[in-house]
Amino acid sequence: MQTMARTRIALNESEFFLAQGEDAVELRGRIEEAIQTGGGFVEFSVVGNRSVSVLISSVTHVVISVETVEFDARDTGDSAVPYGGEYDLL
Repeated sequence: MQTMARTRIALNESEFFLAQGEDAVELRGRIEEAIQTGGGFVEFSVVGNRSVSVLISSVTHVVISVETVEFDARDTGDSAVPYGGEYDLL
């Protein structure tokens, strides 16, 4: 079985799995920058090749974790080719 690392980001009460190719270290830097500048929207791609935009402020709780999961070839990070959830019905 082929595996891959899956990064989960929890923002307050919402959780997202980052798309493959989404750099968690770089995302963490953008979140820290948003906090240091008084807040702002931070965008990233999640599993299903969807884009997410989150308003980050000094009171946003952020947890980033990594786990090993079975490889999913659909998880390319390309938001032009979404999959999962309601997209599977198309």
